[in-house]
Amino acid sequence: MGTIITIIVVVVVVLVVAIVAIIGYNGLVRRRNAYKNAFAQIDVQLTRRHDLIPNLVETAKGYLKHERETLESVVAARTGAVSAQEQARDNPGDPEAMQKLSGAENMLSETLGRLFALSESYPDLKANQNMMQLSEELTSTENRVAFARQHFNDSVMAYNNKRETFPTNLLAGMFGFDSAALLEVDTPEKREVPPVSFG
Repeated sequence: MGTIITIIVVVVVVLVVAIVAIIGYNGLVRRRNAYKNAFAQIDVQLTRRHDLIPNLVETAKGYLKHERETLESVVAARTGAVSAQEQARDNPGDPEAMQKLSGAENMLSETLGRLFALSESYPDLKANQNMMQLSEELTSTENRVAFARQHFNDSVMAYNNKRETFPTNLLAGMFGFDSAALLEVDTPEKREVPPVSFG
């Protein structure tokens, strides 16, 4: 009789451990997929942002003939941001990829800020309908990027919390669920949307 009770206890313990392991593993997978999906939303908005910039530069080019260096720095920053975005797309949550993307996007925002500040000196450019429309679209996109970044960071935090709490931390280590990195902006000044007002 004692052997049967021992066997039943062992079976129940094994079943409980198996159920906890399955639930924990599935929870980690769901959270990882959630932050990857959240990054996909950032990716869409960054692509939209990057697609607007050549049109913006082309519009400004006719007015800023003597400001070639500024235009070239915007184009170079966009190229760097697109490259960093492609690397991050391949591995969202990777600390190195997120750091590169953050740095490249910060550089792009900085150069766009210089372009818009410079454009204030050119009344004809400020009044250009195409420039105003592109600026409005860029502002809207910047807001969408900020919202998508917040959603991504919330998803990464939920994943990392799940990954680091007991008992799923045991499964995370066994099954290679690595920590995911947030997509952060370097300084509070850079957290602000670049100024794009022409009116």
